[in-house]
Amino acid sequence: MTQPARSAVTRMLQTHPQIRQSPFDLAALTECIDACFECAQVCTSCADACLGETQHAEHLTHCIRLNLDCADICTTTGRVLTRQTQPDMAVLRAQLQACVAACKACGDECQGHAEKMNMAHCAVCAESCRRCEQACQQMLDGLAA
Repeated sequence: MTQPARSAVTRMLQTHPQIRQSPFDLAALTECIDACFECAQVCTSCADACLGETQHAEHLTHCIRLNLDCADICTTTGRVLTRQTQPDMAVLRAQLQACVAACKACGDECQGHAEKMNMAHCAVCAESCRRCEQACQQMLDGLAA
């Protein structure tokens, strides 16, 4: 049985000269970065799908706003976590906390639309938000230890 290929993010981080000083477990860091960028893409797509829900568009304004805010925060979080040279732990902690909050808010909103309005795109988005929220919370827990 062959081993799964390592992601480009993992390979890149492994080659970084500062990775040994990282306060994070490499696998958890890679998972969080991947979850952030995936969530950003999914939230952007969900916002667009909400705009396409012509019969419900006026009820989805808050969801679209949360989708776009979450996408921006997740993108920034993934980028900040990718940088390994001389990180400021207070900044990392604040960024991870913002990402957890954004993912929770967006995930809750999308979950409601998935359940009440049977919007499959919101179900996918809620799932991605939950994954990212958990990955960022795991990183925060690692910083607290």
